[in-house]
Amino acid sequence: MTALRSRRAVAALGAVSAGLLLLSACSKPSPLATVTVGTDSVSTESDCYNDGKAITSAQAAPCLDQKSKDIKSIKVDSDDTVRFGVDPSIADQGWTILMNGQPLTESSKKTYRTIPGSVFFNAQYGASGNSTLVSIKEGESKVTGLWSFKLEKAS
Repeated sequence: MTALRSRRAVAALGAVSAGLLLLSACSKPSPLATVTVGTDSVSTESDCYNDGKAITSAQAAPCLDQKSKDIKSIKVDSDDTVRFGVDPSIADQGWTILMNGQPLTESSKKTYRTIPGSVFFNAQYGASGNSTLVSIKEGESKVTGLWSFKLEKAS
């Protein structure tokens, strides 16, 4: 009787494991982008990601609208250094930092970049108010992914 229960338990465990393996193969998560200020970090998967294929302007527009979704935020003081990091798969395609939808940097194939915090609240760079939408755009000639963050002015 005990041997029969053991076989059933092993068979059930095997079935559950196989099911989880199949489910995990169904949807591959998009690569992560991270923003770090001091010891605080926020990471997110992309809301607009097409696994290397181009995203149209119509598909990208909602991703660049900070009112359209729950965007992860981080506090930034003007004296802080803001660090941006991307998965190597994003870097391989080239990536640009956008501020309020406009390019802030040139395209890079590095996985890490830094920008002074003062830039994100400077009207000269298009900032207004106490928060700024910053996006990471994957792709040099075509947009293949967008990751967005809200930088909030620290008081």
